[in-house]
Amino acid sequence: MNSRTIVILGSTGSIGTQALELIGRNRDRFRVLAISAGGDNVGLLAQQALEFEVEVVGVSKATVAQDLQLAFYAEAQRRGYAQGEFRIPKILTGPDASTELAGMPCDVVLNGITGSVGLRPTLAALDAGNTLALANKESLVVGGPLVTRRVKPGQIVPVDSEHSAIAQCLRGGSADEVRKLLLTASGGPFLGRERKELENVTVEQALAHPNFAMGPVVTINSATLVNKGLELIEAHLLFGIPMDRVDVVVHPQQAVHSMVEFHDGSTLAQVSPPTMVLPIALGLGWPDRIPDASPPWDWAKASTWEFLPLDGEAFPAVQLAREAGTRGGTAPAVFNAANEVCVEAFRDGRLPFLGIVDTVARIVTEHDVPSYEELSIDDVLAADAWARARARELTATGNDQGQETTQA
Repeated sequence: MNSRTIVILGSTGSIGTQALELIGRNRDRFRVLAISAGGDNVGLLAQQALEFEVEVVGVSKATVAQDLQLAFYAEAQRRGYAQGEFRIPKILTGPDASTELAGMPCDVVLNGITGSVGLRPTLAALDAGNTLALANKESLVVGGPLVTRRVKPGQIVPVDSEHSAIAQCLRGGSADEVRKLLLTASGGPFLGRERKELENVTVEQALAHPNFAMGPVVTINSATLVNKGLELIEAHLLFGIPMDRVDVVVHPQQAVHSMVEFHDGSTLAQVSPPTMVLPIALGLGWPDRIPDASPPWDWAKASTWEFLPLDGEAFPAVQLAREAGTRGGTAPAVFNAANEVCVEAFRDGRLPFLGIVDTVARIVTEHDVPSYEELSIDDVLAADAWARARARELTATGNDQGQETTQA
């Protein structure tokens, strides 16, 4: 495998930091050209930039440009560099910084940004002809045909553990032999609870994921199973399998990351310990595997695996996502945007846990999906903005648990 040039978007987040740790152990295989982040941790961003001698650093908060430059000098001093012994990378600032980096000539763009703001960088990477290692599921869910009509065969390599697992299993058979895709879900911290037992869930409880350490939005999405709903839509779009042939099964141990059932009755599963390092490695190296990227499952130890049906009454997010994905158009964008605002309202104490999906369902139902000859990015962004505004209206302080007050 020849050395690959890499651009990492969201380098200070969970995906980005793990990717850089992996690259640090495999410097003969990868060279980091550019990194970007939101700007909340300029110290770490400067440390990464100097460690990997990147050419360009992007930061979406333009106001932190001076802080970032000072962080470069502080990091250089910490490393004992004398004046002139290190090169300050070029700095790009503003909301389009990651999009500019995604369009740089390189081998792989790893999109580890969280949320629908990852859409423009995803499109830029594809338009530039770069391979896209996609951890930002929202950009595919929100963009839908905007993304799928641009992508060339094999240009997107999924980094979500579930979709990486499916991609690996599909090496064992052709697309026309597939009967069903089976996404596994841990069930989150509230597995086995009935709906009424979730009424008083706290933010702290929702952030206690049993297996993975992730950002707060993704972790809460895992607790509501909105994350699994987004993954269902993503699987449909990534692999071209109809929505009604993508199912979710609860697997608390998360040893099996997903499965593919073929029409002859055979099912292939991908097994590894619950870590994101393996799908990140595959995203950067695909179709090659990186030796010792992750420890394998320890077969010398006894273990028991469970597979359980999803409780759709307690966790209606998956069915809601299925309905939004089936409607198509801007419905998935509305689902995602409304959820992002509702998660924020829950974290701020303005919405109860069950109110997250209930409010999203209300907004998705209210949204009238127009008939588009060809969906445009303006259509998607308009629907996104409407859903956010409506969600803020429904979750405004003073409304009863996120519901509108009624004037007498």
